[in-house]
Amino acid sequence: MSVYGAAQKEHKENFLSKLVRACTSSGNLGFLVGGDFNIIRNPSKKNNSRYNNKWQLIFNAIIETLNLRELEMAGRKFTWSNYAEVPTYEKLDHILVTTEREQNFPLATVQALTREIFDHTPLLLDGGEPSHRGNVRNFKFELGWLTRDGFFDLVKDIWESENRGRSSMDRWQNKIRRLRRFLRC
Repeated sequence: MSVYGAAQKEHKENFLSKLVRACTSSGNLGFLVGGDFNIIRNPSKKNNSRYNNKWQLIFNAIIETLNLRELEMAGRKFTWSNYAEVPTYEKLDHILVTTEREQNFPLATVQALTREIFDHTPLLLDGGEPSHRGNVRNFKFELGWLTRDGFFDLVKDIWESENRGRSSMDRWQNKIRRLRRFLRC
């Protein structure tokens, strides 16, 4: 689940209530919730002492009650900065997981990427699963395929065919594999 928490104090309570309802409605399934919560978790996650610890305490109580754990972020300490002459830095972006989710993906990591334009640092979540399995080659598109008779019909037929897979990515990969097999001929 991806979230964007309210930056305005008068909307934080409503955001946190919706967060609790969404997390508790997921049942016993393991889940992950991440994004810009617009709340720091402790004073060390801000470079100055101007903050209201009311939201920090409520947010941490919610995390504990829901039995969530924050995945540690590598690459930097803060995820947000304003553009003031003396900037404020805060860690407002978090990725929280349930125990069940963490047991299914024990090698998951979070990497802070380079912040170029925006005031928030993009986070890259790696599930810890190998991206290359055995001798399976990566898909590469060949421009010459566009000149083959029936190429566009082949792609259309494969994309419109029923396909099984555990996830959208699995189904997409299966279609790419079928396309590759036909094009090798």
